[in-house]
Amino acid sequence: MEYKRFGNTLAVRLDKGDEIIESLLAAAKQENIRAGFFTGIGATDDCTVGVFDTKQKIYQQFSFTENHEINTLAGNFSTMNGEPYLHAHITCTGPAGQVVGGHLLRGVISLTAEIFITIMDADLLRRKDAEIGINKITF
Repeated sequence: MEYKRFGNTLAVRLDKGDEIIESLLAAAKQENIRAGFFTGIGATDDCTVGVFDTKQKIYQQFSFTENHEINTLAGNFSTMNGEPYLHAHITCTGPAGQVVGGHLLRGVISLTAEIFITIMDADLLRRKDAEIGINKITF
């Protein structure tokens, strides 16, 4: 991963083998990002997404290992228990034009990714909502 800061924006390039969530959290930690949002494109050949099961309160997981173009990578940063917290969704197109996506649980870059992070001058906190089973932004 390499990035450069331009005011309140980070331009991030991920390279083959970089894991998306780990890389973005590392940048958030280095830049002390407490709130922000991001968007990106690229390619992955090792991606796991989830769809939240509201009854069982767990993510049903789906993994894809063939090359996929990342059509949309979008998410936000906040903090939880004093640490950077990332929430991301991804949509990808794979073989024969099949589109897949969901809550990003893991994604390894196969070629490159270009991600732009907008840093907000704010503190967004998350807390576990035991009733619904997810970590929610609190104000």
